[in-house]
Amino acid sequence: MWKPNQTGSNTPSTPEPVRPSTPATNFEASPTRPATVGAGNAAAAVPTGEQATIGKSLIVKGELTGSESLYIDGKVEGAINLPGNRVTVGRNGQVAANIVAREIVVLGKVRGNCQASDRVDIRSEGSLTGDVIAARISIEDGAFFKGGIDIRKPGGTDLKGGSATPAAAEPVAVEA
Repeated sequence: MWKPNQTGSNTPSTPEPVRPSTPATNFEASPTRPATVGAGNAAAAVPTGEQATIGKSLIVKGELTGSESLYIDGKVEGAINLPGNRVTVGRNGQVAANIVAREIVVLGKVRGNCQASDRVDIRSEGSLTGDVIAARISIEDGAFFKGGIDIRKPGGTDLKGGSATPAAAEPVAVEA
């Protein structure tokens, strides 16, 4: 038996088809499986567009590249290269890598150099040990930062008339 749907038409309402679950190797946030973030200010760090997630129990060793934003709540060792996107290191995230991105948000622990074309944001729970190259930087009260800061104008030239495009950052030694 059917009942008219809310629009008043005489056609039966059909439920949304059930989609099969995605393979375990697909870490992409979707409407059926949204990316989870800790409470508080962390929710502001998650963009509404496509975003891949590395969960708490995952350990990734090697180079990460791609064309979507990344949320890290597990462990990453190596290099992260997402130049047009946001990299968010969650509260449980532990990163021992150099990061190149448009925007970097640190809520967990990062050991490595960070290069952002837009900004680096170290939240109160966050810890960053390494040099920062960015157009803007924000360090909240309670955050830990140890390293150098190089502020570069986005897309322009630096104050000395040279190119604002930095040379490749030297890799950071990662302890096992």
